Amino acid sequence: MEPTTRDAACFEAGIKFGALYHQFAGTPVSPESADSLERAIEESIENQPSCESVEVDILTDKLEDEIEHGYTELTGRYMEVEIVIDHEGTEVVTKMEMEDGYPLMKIESVRKE
Repeated sequence: MEPTTRDAACFEAGIKFGALYHQFAGTPVSPESADSLERAIEESIENQPSCESVEVDILTDKLEDEIEHGYTELTGRYMEVEIVIDHEGTEVVTKMEMEDGYPLMKIESVRKE
C-alpha cells in the first residue's frame, strides 16, 4: 500500500518534532535567554520543507523555580510547542506539552485544504 498524502504530512510533523527536541534538548537556558532561544528554535525548524509555522514557548516560570547556577538545561518540561505542517494541501497541527511527567508530542488535527 502506498503512503497517502495524509500519512506523509504526519510523518513530516514527526520529523520536525524529532529534530526540534533532539537538536535543542540540553541547551543552556535562563529566563533572560529564553526569548532568543525560542526564536532560534522556531527559525531553525521553519527552514525545513512543508513547515508552515513553529511556536515555541519556554516556560520561564518553571525555569526560575529550578535554576541553581544561573541557568539550566532545556528539556521538554520547560517547553510548549506547536508545529503546523502543510504537505501538498494537507495541514497537520501538532503540539508538545507535558502529560503525566512526560513531554508528549501529539497530533491535534489533520485536514485537507
